[in-house]
Amino acid sequence: MQVQTTRFGLINIEDNDRITFNEGLLGFTDLRKFVLLDDPNDEIFAWLQSCEKAAVAFPILEPELFAPTYKLALSKHDLESLTLSAQDKYRLFTIITIPENVTQMTANLKAPVVINVKSRIAKQVVAQENDYPIKFPIFTELQKRLVQNPQAEIKSQAVDWGVAVRLGDKDEAPEINA
Repeated sequence: MQVQTTRFGLINIEDNDRITFNEGLLGFTDLRKFVLLDDPNDEIFAWLQSCEKAAVAFPILEPELFAPTYKLALSKHDLESLTLSAQDKYRLFTIITIPENVTQMTANLKAPVVINVKSRIAKQVVAQENDYPIKFPIFTELQKRLVQNPQAEIKSQAVDWGVAVRLGDKDEAPEINA
């Protein structure tokens, strides 16, 4: 299957690479099919790319990279929506907002994206915990992480978990058809 994107051009994905949001995303309820893209030329972010609208792509990160104590309690409804049981594996991501001044970048901890690794069903869950902000500042935390351990990768290892599609190797141009 081919997916047109504004950021990466025309990309080829397999049907089983698609992630389905049965309820859409907040503010994008009409978009249901996405793919998680790992661009090796981007050292920090993976991208949640719409398969239905080329211009819609969200930078995402795992919350443990900048908020190590972050925990999300999934409700019974959330588990059912995601077709998750207690033993199923899932990945948790936050959508990042990157303004013109990157030092002001934030993560939405209030409404993270949960992906069922096996079924590839996803949902943007609104956390019941009241102390999680919609705009959690992350620049300083990411910078600290880089300074403390410059060799450690910040980027998601979602490809290793079978959730993301790698676009190409770092030393070569991404496999994109224009």
